[in-house]
Amino acid sequence: MTAPLDVLVVGAGPTGLALASQLRAYEARFRILDRSLDRAHESRALAIQPRTLEALAGFGVTDELVDRGNPAMRLRMHVPRRVVQMPLFDIGLADTAYPFLLFLSQAETEAVLSERLAAHGVVIERGTELVQLEPKGLYASCRLRYGDGAEETVEARYVVGCDGAHSTVRTQAGIDFVGSAYPQVFLLADLEVDGLEPGAVHAYVAGAGMLLFFPLGSPATWRMLAVRPPGAPDAEVELGLLQGIVHAYTTDRLVLRDPAWMTDFRLHNRGATRYRSGPFFLAGDAAHIHSPAGAQGMNTGIQDALNLGWKLALVCRGAAPEELLETYEAERAPVGRSVLRFTDRAFAIGTGRNPAIRLARTQLAPRLFPLVKRATGLRGRVFRTVSELGIHYRRSPAAGTGPHSPKRGPRAGDRLPDLPHGLQARTAGPGYHLLLSGPPALWPDERLAPILRGREELVGVHRIGEDSPWPDVAQGLVRPDGYIGYVARGAHLEGLRVHLDRWLPTGEGGS
Repeated sequence: MTAPLDVLVVGAGPTGLALASQLRAYEARFRILDRSLDRAHESRALAIQPRTLEALAGFGVTDELVDRGNPAMRLRMHVPRRVVQMPLFDIGLADTAYPFLLFLSQAETEAVLSERLAAHGVVIERGTELVQLEPKGLYASCRLRYGDGAEETVEARYVVGCDGAHSTVRTQAGIDFVGSAYPQVFLLADLEVDGLEPGAVHAYVAGAGMLLFFPLGSPATWRMLAVRPPGAPDAEVELGLLQGIVHAYTTDRLVLRDPAWMTDFRLHNRGATRYRSGPFFLAGDAAHIHSPAGAQGMNTGIQDALNLGWKLALVCRGAAPEELLETYEAERAPVGRSVLRFTDRAFAIGTGRNPAIRLARTQLAPRLFPLVKRATGLRGRVFRTVSELGIHYRRSPAAGTGPHSPKRGPRAGDRLPDLPHGLQARTAGPGYHLLLSGPPALWPDERLAPILRGREELVGVHRIGEDSPWPDVAQGLVRPDGYIGYVARGAHLEGLRVHLDRWLPTGEGGS
């Protein structure tokens, strides 16, 4: 048997690849495997939110993702006898370097992450299946089966299930997956569309539901999403069926052609009752699946991974207490539940056949749309929610505030805003980052040395002066995932010492 691993990552979709990227950055001992012989080549998930672009920037992949993608900036809503246009993400996102929704095929996202891992010597073990898990003392025993039938047993301190809705890790860990399936059957296609204005998201609204076209680029120009008409034969998806749906939803002369991929599927709204059972963790679709409304699924999974990865790495290194791992579920489960509620409501509005919902969708919504366009505060809040920039962990046990909290600026548990722009780039490397605002003379090395002693490799210090999100003199400790773990006003450092002694107890003076 080979030497025990720190982490076994099961599943090499976007969630597993993001987790592997973070584990590699911290030099953890890990392996990543997937039962599939190859990565996804279909588009599947198709949009990357601003917060995800921020979170991946530290691994050097965001610029490549943006170069390959299409930042759509407009929504064109087609209602009977009129078209209403609204800008997307034009307000409420001033504190990010990525104020747009990036449309990019999941296949491309996986390719970029996989290529970066390969460049760092990480091998993705494809065609390898996890068949059995069993906790044994300090390690979990994991039986793997290869494509040729050969088996191997490896030991890992922790196992993370990034293996989707039918997660083997979740099943073997005994974690329930509760919820239900929606009754509708959805049709999905990546294809070319003649007659459709480029550079925008198009939504055709009708009593039967909504027909959506998203600007994709690769493997085709457009992604089409619609509901299979009630009573339609449950036959293989073909271009004629899709063209018939287009004719039913709109009088626009749209011609579909050259499909790269067509399929049908059912949607579920389900969540894991726990995100952890002993040494086993869940992330991404293994923990929550829902409708694609709002383009939340892949993004939520990636952010699950990036919340968990650094915690696992630091605990395995002995630099952080086991208690830190308990904050994963405390922080991410509320996010997962919120996404399930949000997407369920949006799904009901977009597809419901109740007469009241149909009336609201086809008659009321078009009349309210101009008002919504002028309601900049409301739109800003909506964009803030959809972009996932508004996610915070203020109630986390790992969010601490000193005896004097800043009166303005982000709070403990908030994401570090990228204001002034470039602040996130300065704090993107592995480890914690201590931001010290105000005159540099307030923060001489001799004052900081006793607190940082023994933690120098894991806490970077940045004297940022006036380039600070806090208008008054403050100290902010930024976690490895870009969220603020501790904040205080003034130059007194005792609260910071106490916080570090609890969550990063490697200093000589730690309690």
